[in-house]
Amino acid sequence: MERVKLFTIGQFAALHNINKKTLMWYDEIGLFKPAAVKENGYRYYTYYQSSLLETILILRELNMGIPEIKEFLDRRGAEAYVQLLHKKIQDVDREIEKLNAIRDMLTDQCDTFTDLLNADLTRIDVVECEEEYLHIIASDQALSMEDEIEQMVESMKQHHFKSLHDTTYGSLISVSHLLHSEFDQYDGLFMKVSNTASVNEIHKKPRGSYLRAYCMGSWDKLPQRYSEILDYAKQHGLTLFGYAYETGVNEMTINSIDEYITRIEIPVKN
Repeated sequence: MERVKLFTIGQFAALHNINKKTLMWYDEIGLFKPAAVKENGYRYYTYYQSSLLETILILRELNMGIPEIKEFLDRRGAEAYVQLLHKKIQDVDREIEKLNAIRDMLTDQCDTFTDLLNADLTRIDVVECEEEYLHIIASDQALSMEDEIEQMVESMKQHHFKSLHDTTYGSLISVSHLLHSEFDQYDGLFMKVSNTASVNEIHKKPRGSYLRAYCMGSWDKLPQRYSEILDYAKQHGLTLFGYAYETGVNEMTINSIDEYITRIEIPVKN
């Protein structure tokens, strides 16, 4: 060992841009041992150990736990490393999917509250909306509220949401029901999703022109608001189709249900 260049623990830590306490801990748990420990108890390392340490540091960057790293090192090889990388790529893809969905939600929230700050809530406007993908939980009169909540929780897990606040959600009611004044015949609940692969309950909210209106207060005020929307569409020669999408837009900023604002968007064509 005396003929090989030895690095002190401080020098070796600096070489790899880590704290020397990390090397001490790796030694204590048997993950990465020094090349030599002299009589004074000082640890020493060689340059030839650098590749092993860098492997460990990379795996730690991939959020691998110590037991998982030890298992990999015990069977280290090109094939095992490729398998590991494939698994981590899948993990990263899932994380990117989740973060993109959260970013979309935050962008929606920011845009919504920016609009609300200057909005006249009594107005009904024609606006342009982008295409969105929605996971639908169809209404079922036989289901209890507890069953519907359980379905919503399962849907959140399927799309890797930790809670409803990680996405945009709401309810939808068909225009057919509205035209027949069946304002309580909701077709289901929805949550906005970013990835539609392998999901059967996906509904595409089409890109195009929408009537947008707001309703302030409890949900029992919605029928009257829908009547006003139908009158507006008739007066302006607009044809409603598809579904009305209801979204609560200010839940996080209110103190009572009287301040609650529901945004309503319905596709229209001239």
